[in-house]
Amino acid sequence: MLEASYTPDLIEAGCDEAGRGCLAGPVYAASVILPRGYSNELLNDSKQLTEKQRYTLREQIEHDATAWAVAAVDNNEIDQTNILRASFHAMNLAVKQLKTAPQMLLIDGNRFYNETDLPFECIVKGDGKYMSIAAASILAKTYRDDYMKEQHLHYPQYGWDQNKGYPTPKHYAAIEQYGTTPLHRKSYKLNRQTELQF
Repeated sequence: MLEASYTPDLIEAGCDEAGRGCLAGPVYAASVILPRGYSNELLNDSKQLTEKQRYTLREQIEHDATAWAVAAVDNNEIDQTNILRASFHAMNLAVKQLKTAPQMLLIDGNRFYNETDLPFECIVKGDGKYMSIAAASILAKTYRDDYMKEQHLHYPQYGWDQNKGYPTPKHYAAIEQYGTTPLHRKSYKLNRQTELQF
């Protein structure tokens, strides 16, 4: 069972991202404020759940949360800055969209670039420790998956309905055969042979 909160009395917003390792598409982030003392024994890091579980939990999270928001930063901005900065920016955008003002941010990971004046705590593997971060991981993952499935209709040869833009053999093979799309991250190593050398 994950921890319900990090502090005894502050309004906490859990933050996480999805899609940092992808070759194509935006990076998504979510921020979630859960009611104090919230309990959901099914809630867990999105990577530990099945697709069906994630979407079931998304409905519960959106219904139960005090506030939630999802934001995305596209591949062009990722290329202009870098994926780490883009991920942090997406988290900040999500926080700023929350309908309830948090008093503290719980960030999944070991660092954060804060664009707000809120205090924050970075928690390594936080999506497997705190409910609000786990909830954010589920929203970020499912909304990003929805976007990539939609883009698959425009670029079916890349298999984004299955790989969601991650570096799979089929995705590399499609890039080699068809080239890149406007959604590919040009700052990433998109050639499978180059990738294998590192």
